[in-house]
Amino acid sequence: MTPALRGVLWMSGAVLSFSAMAIAARELLRHMGVFEILAFRTGIALLIVLAVALPAGPQVLRTQRFPLHAWRNLVHLAGQACWVYAIGLLPLATVFAIEFTMPIWVAILAALFLGERLTGSRVAMLALGFAGVLVILRPGIEAVQLGALVALGASLFYAIQMIATKQLAPTDAPLTVLFWMSVIQTPVAVALAIPGWVAPSLADVPWLLLIGVGSYTAHYCLTRALRVADATLVVPVDFMRLPLIAVVGAVLYAEAFDPAVILGAAMIFAGTWFSLARERGGARRTS
Repeated sequence: MTPALRGVLWMSGAVLSFSAMAIAARELLRHMGVFEILAFRTGIALLIVLAVALPAGPQVLRTQRFPLHAWRNLVHLAGQACWVYAIGLLPLATVFAIEFTMPIWVAILAALFLGERLTGSRVAMLALGFAGVLVILRPGIEAVQLGALVALGASLFYAIQMIATKQLAPTDAPLTVLFWMSVIQTPVAVALAIPGWVAPSLADVPWLLLIGVGSYTAHYCLTRALRVADATLVVPVDFMRLPLIAVVGAVLYAEAFDPAVILGAAMIFAGTWFSLARERGGARRTS
């Protein structure tokens, strides 16, 4: 199997995992609070990480950078809370479309805090991304919904934690990052969920398992995809979760198909892919 095909298959696993998490969150939101859902999500993910890590020995979980882990995971938990909350307010396709703005936020934050250059291709990505957001939200034509602003906040929080992850990458293994993510987020989510805690029913168990297992497999598949194949190949596969979730929303929840959402997301995606392709080409020419 070629690296390209393996990358596509791993990214397809991530697409299915993210879509499954969204469906599970929508079902659980019928009677369960946002932070209770996240408490189960991170708790189940912690059990999976421990099962994978313990055979390798405790040294794989050690870190010298706990403050950065703590900061990263509080921000990530805020992003997850915004994402789940937005799923309860907006069509699934709209939430996923707005989520594609994360690379735009990453480029801005990397320029501000990591000293990375805003190249011509990145400026083009920002311009297309901003235009795509305007197409999706249509300010001045329609009232901008609270859920859309919350989804944008989720994307921004994800971008901040992505910058922190980039800072952790030289010293901490992916399994270490996943372990501390679950260890830090679980007690915080439980504490925030206690005031509105609802005892889960037997019917909730499959959805809780789906969102917990899906959170682990999504990150694992995404990491493996980017490791074995170029980002320019992986990113187009990731875009396929938008039409997939649009079909799911239409079939399961009778959500109307909105061409503007697809068009806006396509513009955001085009800018991201163009930036990646140009930077990859530049790296090849200088190597």
